Order: sequence, then structure tokens, then C-alpha cells
Amino acid sequence: MLAERLRDEADASALVLALPRGGVPVAFEVAMALGAELDVLPVRKIGVPGHKELAMGAIATGGALQVERDTLKAAQVSQAQFDAVLAQERAELGRREGLYRGNRPPARVEGRTVILVDDGIATGATMKAAVLAVRACRPARIVAALPVAPAGIEADFADTVDAFVCVAQPALFFSVGQHYEDFGETTDDEVRALLERAWNR
Repeated sequence: MLAERLRDEADASALVLALPRGGVPVAFEVAMALGAELDVLPVRKIGVPGHKELAMGAIATGGALQVERDTLKAAQVSQAQFDAVLAQERAELGRREGLYRGNRPPARVEGRTVILVDDGIATGATMKAAVLAVRACRPARIVAALPVAPAGIEADFADTVDAFVCVAQPALFFSVGQHYEDFGETTDDEVRALLERAWNR
């Protein structure tokens, strides 16, 4: 369903970038349906201490950093606490970059239509970090593509992406997982296997 909604957005230059780990199975299907190149854009949520699923920011490959200042203030997170979590997530981001890509160079972004795919968004922090990372590489267009997101959240991306494509935006949204029959954790091995299948296509 997501791929069908993206057909008008995908031109001959289209590059599908998956946000791991959960975005990779979705992006794989989208890329196969569109006949587009697939690559991975490692991102990491910076979770509030004690509430890891609540994003106080996010980082992406290339040094992009998105800070959710309202969340930081509401959760009363100190700069030292933020910096400690940020350091941990930067280390994990580096590990995943090497694990998923190996010696393979990143796909060329400049001048292309880039479709950023995740399995869904709640706060949007990781997608915002991904957009920052891609924007620095001078694409022709950026499309945020999702199966599910909270109603109205596309307004948060109005000034940063060229199109926001989402299959479902329910008014009652508690988590991404509630909208999947199977939301088991995607493993590193699954990510690597799907990327290899796409790269060897």
C-alpha cells in the first residue's frame, strides 16, 4: 500500500533509504515494488533516561543531531544526562553502520529523489534526524514515507520535506506497534540479509 502511494513520487532517479532496524523490511518491499535502489541510513533515538522509548532527540549517519527541546524540558533532563545517552547512541550508530554496510560505500544522494522509509513514527525525532542527514547531501527532493503516523504530524515536516506520504494516520495513536499484527524486533541479521538481497539484485 505504501509503494502504491509512492508511485507518483518516485522518478527514475529514486533512492529508497531505510531507517533501521524496523524500517528495513518496509523499505525493502517499497524498493522492490518501485524498482528503485535501496540503501540504509542508520539512525538512533536518544531516549529519556528511564523511558527509552520517549525520544529527547535522535542522531543519524553523518553527524546529524535532532534535539526535542520540549521533551528535554518536560522530562527535566540535565545536559550531562543528555550527553551521556548521546555518547552511547553515537557508539551504537557507528557499530551498526559498520555491521550493515561493511566496506560498501553509501549510495549517491546528490541530485536524486530520496524516499526515507521507516516502519512508522511517534514523535518523529528519528525521521527528522534522517532528513537533516540527507539534506546535507543535496538531494533533488526528499519524501518521508511511512505506513503509520499520528494524525497531523506531517505539519512538523512541512518545511523540511518535499512530500509526506503515509498510509494510515489514526486519531487515536499510542505507539507504532499497535498498528501491526506482528511487531517483533527486527534483528541485525534480518537487516543484513534484506540489504544483501537488494544489493545483489
